[in-house]
Amino acid sequence: MNAPAPLPWLAPYRDTPIDAQVLVPSSKSLTNRALVLAALAEGPSTVRRALVSRDTTLMVGALNALGATIERDGIDWHVTPVPDAGEVPVQVDCGLAGTVMRFVPPLAALTHRSVTFDGDPRARERPMATTITALRGLGVDVQDDGRGALPFTVHGSGSVAGGGLDLDASSSSQFVSALLLAAPRFGAGLDLRHVGPSLPSLPHVEMTVAELRRRGVLVDDGRPDRWQISPGPIAALDVEIEPDLSNAGVFVAAALVTRGRVRVRGWPETTQQAGDAWRDIVVAFGGHVERDGADLVLGTDRPLQGVELDLHDVGELTPVVAALAALAEGPSRLTGVAHLRGHETDRLAALATEINRLGGHVTELDDGLEIEPRPLHGAIFETYDDHRMAHAAVVLALRVPEVFVEDVSTTVKTYPNFAPVWERLVS
Repeated sequence: MNAPAPLPWLAPYRDTPIDAQVLVPSSKSLTNRALVLAALAEGPSTVRRALVSRDTTLMVGALNALGATIERDGIDWHVTPVPDAGEVPVQVDCGLAGTVMRFVPPLAALTHRSVTFDGDPRARERPMATTITALRGLGVDVQDDGRGALPFTVHGSGSVAGGGLDLDASSSSQFVSALLLAAPRFGAGLDLRHVGPSLPSLPHVEMTVAELRRRGVLVDDGRPDRWQISPGPIAALDVEIEPDLSNAGVFVAAALVTRGRVRVRGWPETTQQAGDAWRDIVVAFGGHVERDGADLVLGTDRPLQGVELDLHDVGELTPVVAALAALAEGPSRLTGVAHLRGHETDRLAALATEINRLGGHVTELDDGLEIEPRPLHGAIFETYDDHRMAHAAVVLALRVPEVFVEDVSTTVKTYPNFAPVWERLVS
């Protein structure tokens, strides 16, 4: 029997400036990369201050299924690598986690197991043909019954030859990161070339490269759209995970729309996280940013101005940026994010539909959105099983009374207990 749908949640409204500080949970992107590399490493590792959320728990389950041992100790996870043993077929639940459905299949190919990947209903709609085609190009046996999508089965042979490979990763940079993470374990390493329209979300690939280098892997990325990974060991490494700067964006937006300020604790001075772009986005809307020791303080004391932003490299920030634009005083144009149509939902269509449901005027472009601010009214804002849609909804609700979020619990994907944290901060 299916569980009953959650009741819509009345998101808090706020008519005074926010002056708050927040410590956001650790980065999902860094946590899952660290877990994968620890599972492939030469010895045990500890991932400190790991994010515990649906996406990371699904990753732990996937790596455990392949034979790794991951033990939780408070906010730390101790990882013993996948052994070169075991032939029992296993199943991996990807949920709606792109990092699981894309990062784990190359690891499965390195085992002697047959590993079946499946996930939530929406996961079967997410682009996966590139993963399947790439693995087959490396000589891996993958059965998908011609779907080019979940579910599919990887029949591992215990090794992957590696070598040269061309692929079109224009629908998601995760296709590149997935192969790079496993490539040091390929017999000949990997010479990977992206061929096709420009690669989105490049900071995520740069994050992958940086994490490989931290573990002693030789990476040559000196030419655009090409990555050469030398075969060799992945060093065991204890790491501490940074705060998730993409998740910090919803709190930054709260400061902007209420003409207040927020102190985000522990904002790294340098990072490969896409969320670091909030420094520039806040300024584009007319706000201010300053560093205070280990923290970043962001906010504004005046109305938001419209923006023209190319979000190609930081597409995951688009939903919250769109919410800000809908509350600005002038029109905005957000471009470079056609790939968002293949995320947890078609985010461009969903944002246009839901903001317009509140009385807004949003027009879909081929690669983005045009947003003309209009007076907004309350309604139920649907989330489409997408945590970033819920973030957009709560930002709008701060300035629009009677906005009900259809399923705020979807935020557990990357931010456990988001709703009570949000209520305490803004109410």
